[in-house]
Amino acid sequence: MSKKEYFVGVAGNIGVGKTTMTDIIADHFGWKSYYESVIDNPYLDKFYHDMKRWSFHLQIYFLSNRFRTHKQMIENSGSAIQDRTIYEDVEIFARNLHEMGNMDKTDWDNYRSLFTEMTAYLKKPDLIIYLKASVDTLITRIKKRSRDYEKTIDPEYLYRLNVSYDQWIKREQERNKVMIIETDDFNVFEHKDQLNAYFEEIRQRLGME
Repeated sequence: MSKKEYFVGVAGNIGVGKTTMTDIIADHFGWKSYYESVIDNPYLDKFYHDMKRWSFHLQIYFLSNRFRTHKQMIENSGSAIQDRTIYEDVEIFARNLHEMGNMDKTDWDNYRSLFTEMTAYLKKPDLIIYLKASVDTLITRIKKRSRDYEKTIDPEYLYRLNVSYDQWIKREQERNKVMIIETDDFNVFEHKDQLNAYFEEIRQRLGME
């Protein structure tokens, strides 16, 4: 990518509104948007019914898909914004599955080793936009989108992911540019002034002219 081409990642828990925010930012700045594979994911439904059985399969699927997408963003010209980064896979989701006992040590070590080798070849985001929300807000938004496989999500699981996200973002702030957006009381379709302020903050953090 040239100096005037940017790579931004939108991070956040399940149901926080990453796809919507990715759409809006991409449209505003004229960037190409990239999304995680959800609808055509063959493991999600199985995973939510039996996390221990399908956790490794799901994480390998996400890792492969996001690595492919990340490569496309680097190889294609123009600025890009990605709905969920590849780094969240290991730092948030796979780590939690291991700590919860749903991914054994052998699979966790194998996954982490593969992740390290793959990401060594990738360009890191110029900016990570972290969308933050309480568990209650996440549950409300998840219910509104009515995905069958998400009906069994345990609030405790969302809470654990939130804790991991906060810890990861704190570490990332020491190394990379991170922008945090509190979304509990923010509606992208109604709060236009606040949204425009976020657009301006993105410009400033990226050093855009």
